[in-house]
Amino acid sequence: MLRLIIGIAAGYVLGAKAGRARYEQLGKTARAIAGSPATRALVRVGRQKLSDKLSTRPQLEPMVPIDERTTILVPQDQLRR
Repeated sequence: MLRLIIGIAAGYVLGAKAGRARYEQLGKTARAIAGSPATRALVRVGRQKLSDKLSTRPQLEPMVPIDERTTILVPQDQLRR
């Protein structure tokens, strides 16, 4: 999705008749959006969710801790509910 937006913005910039000033303004805005901590956080969360959905490894659930430094993890399908 981000690549699509960047492509559309690049097409607009290259085809715009507003000149160099508008090109610089759009480039500055695109860099500000791409470098924003909020944008980076959204991309990171989106990638993690996609990775979790596509993962073939079983999801692990925390179980009762053995002590304060050790936790046992088991696949979700092996949990006794």
